[in-house]
Amino acid sequence: MEKELERWLGQELKKLGCIYMKFVSPGNDGVPDRIVVMPGGDVVFVELKSETGRLSHTQAFQIARLQQKGAMVFLISNKIEARDLLMLAELKYDVFCAP
Repeated sequence: MEKELERWLGQELKKLGCIYMKFVSPGNDGVPDRIVVMPGGDVVFVELKSETGRLSHTQAFQIARLQQKGAMVFLISNKIEARDLLMLAELKYDVFCAP
């Protein structure tokens, strides 16, 4: 289910002009799964979980660390929770990409 959500979210974000990348940071376990670059250049982080998945202590630490620096981090486990991220992407698309 998590892989299906990840694939669907990537497709939806790309339709809205976003860059959707896997985030791997050697030496920094627990970083969010994905980085999304929005139209206009804003960067957000996405942690994907299954409906029953929980954050590890390391993931919670890394997310808090990013948020303390002002980064936006979305924790998503279903399409309903993805709504806020997609709404933000649509707004950025309308501002920067729409004719």
